[in-house]
Amino acid sequence: MLRIGIDTGGTFTDFVVLDGDKLTVFKLPSTPGQPEKAVLEGIARIVEGRDEFLIQHGSTVATNAFLERKGAQCVLVTNQGFEDILEIGRQNRPGLFSLESSRPKALIPSRHRIGVKERTDWEGKAITPLEAKSLDWVKGKVAQLNPESIAVVLLYSYLNPANELAIGDALKELGVPISLSHQILPEFREYERTSTTAINAYVRPIMSRYLTALQASPQVPEGKLAIMQSNGGSISAESASREPVRTLFSGPAGGVVGAFELSRIAGYEKVLTIDMGGTSTDVCLCNKRIETTHEASIDHHPVSIQMIDIHTLGAGGGSIAWVDEGGLLKVGPHSAGADPGPICYGKGTDVTVTDANVFLGRMNPDYFLGGEMPLSPEKIGAGLEELGKELGKSSETTMSAEEVAEGVIEIVNIQMERALRVISLEKGYDTREFTLVTFGGAGGLHACDLARSLLIPRVIVPPSPGALSAFGILRSDVVQDASVTSVISTSDPEWRSALQNHLQKLDEEVIRKMAEHGFEDGQVELEASVDARYLGQSYELNTPYSKNVTDEFHTKHEQVYGYANRTLPVEFVNIRMRGRARYPLPPIPKTQATDENPVPEALVLERPVIHRGKPEPTRFYLRNQLKAGNRIQGPAVILEYSATTFIPADFSATIDPWLNIVIEPVS
Repeated sequence: MLRIGIDTGGTFTDFVVLDGDKLTVFKLPSTPGQPEKAVLEGIARIVEGRDEFLIQHGSTVATNAFLERKGAQCVLVTNQGFEDILEIGRQNRPGLFSLESSRPKALIPSRHRIGVKERTDWEGKAITPLEAKSLDWVKGKVAQLNPESIAVVLLYSYLNPANELAIGDALKELGVPISLSHQILPEFREYERTSTTAINAYVRPIMSRYLTALQASPQVPEGKLAIMQSNGGSISAESASREPVRTLFSGPAGGVVGAFELSRIAGYEKVLTIDMGGTSTDVCLCNKRIETTHEASIDHHPVSIQMIDIHTLGAGGGSIAWVDEGGLLKVGPHSAGADPGPICYGKGTDVTVTDANVFLGRMNPDYFLGGEMPLSPEKIGAGLEELGKELGKSSETTMSAEEVAEGVIEIVNIQMERALRVISLEKGYDTREFTLVTFGGAGGLHACDLARSLLIPRVIVPPSPGALSAFGILRSDVVQDASVTSVISTSDPEWRSALQNHLQKLDEEVIRKMAEHGFEDGQVELEASVDARYLGQSYELNTPYSKNVTDEFHTKHEQVYGYANRTLPVEFVNIRMRGRARYPLPPIPKTQATDENPVPEALVLERPVIHRGKPEPTRFYLRNQLKAGNRIQGPAVILEYSATTFIPADFSATIDPWLNIVIEPVS
């Protein structure tokens, strides 16, 4: 069956096509105003005359709608007295020492938050019953506000959802989508549950319209479309329409899946991944497995669903360089995007990271997208000189265009290095034990500088790195998560049997959900875990469930926090079950090593590239002409359709049997 992996980014939309054993990769410029336009254009190229196919799609529609505050007008229905929970939050101050610090604006304004007379206690028992007249009153109030989407969040509804269901039924006739918290996040902590449910309601109409527009096309028949989730697995388009909050980080999740799978096959299970695209950079640490978290946030709003633990920053190839009021050079977070794009695209006017790399000679302007989209380097110099003049106003020294370009590169490298430190060194991991897997169109241009700074012993650039997220989406499993809150302490002699009872129920729930996707019991692989803490602690660590679960928790606590107290009782707060089933995986062929010297056809150009203020004679190679076993000494540039890789003079590269570029420092 023909399978298509699609990743929609801010600058390009990537397509990876698996037809039998043949993989094809191509890119189209994204169409941010109508994101389905680029997707449908690419699908039209592929599926003409074909009936048997499956599209697996990673979408940024929900993410962009949230970040740009272009979501739906929502109403929140909650308990009387808890209408302001989105305002109060955890009383955290993101910019603690900022003189102009302010709280993030609540997603749903106060006039659209309705308190209903109802109360359930911590055991799920009714204290104040929900009356019929309260339902009529709520329905009237919501109708007056004329919302596009509704979120319903009641205290302890994860234990007793009857009243949420009753409110949902009463509001159905209004004809707008309704998000019930016990279906979105059946766990304790009312602020996180309210925030997650509100975000789901906020982006649901936008995501639903997008998926409807895709499925309305004759090129995307019903049942042919699956959507990537933030947890590294895919779900049906119908499920994604109901719960779009699960897709907020779907594209980056696909990249982590692809990077980890490729590196694991090549023999590296401890990896740091860095995905540098046109708009942003995503980093992730995988310590022999893909780690997930339920403590993520987006723009300071908690999203407590299970997702791959990815750290995102606004630094990409399209990030704009600018001078602040103090006369300092800054890069990002704003991006030139696909339109107008960087200056070298021909229409842009702002200097970007891509422009700096082109100006310094680290990219071949005639081979961008394999030559399909030639760049215009002659327009970059004026933009860099203008930035140099602005910088000179405060220092009385005008910087040259070359100095500004290298400054842009150094700043964006520092930003990415800081992000890698957050997920590794600051969490007790030694970067010297990890391999840096870099992908995205711009990742290979910066990876060696990052490896040098963090003492990472090697860099891997997988095949088609600019489309690796789409490849990872194609390799993703169908995944369903289920969870329940139940505080169980090891001080109770029956704690293990209590855990087993909950796991059995979650097992049945996951199997039922997977059956809706066409998978039988025997095809589903189950993974159990628990959120554990010491008695008296406020937050937990997710730990895989096994007969030695307490020992594993102590070990993980020591690794994360630097100590463990094995005499204290352990509390299990949330019990989780994940079910996964696999589509046939795209092949990753292994080839035999050949001569160390690349064939003459691989070398296409030799010219100076500026690095550390000096022009260095540099060889340019075509990646599709490189064979397993070939060795390349830096300085060198490796060109391919979806990306460019820069190898400085103090590094050398080898092509491994899976055709990865393995780059290591010269000893």
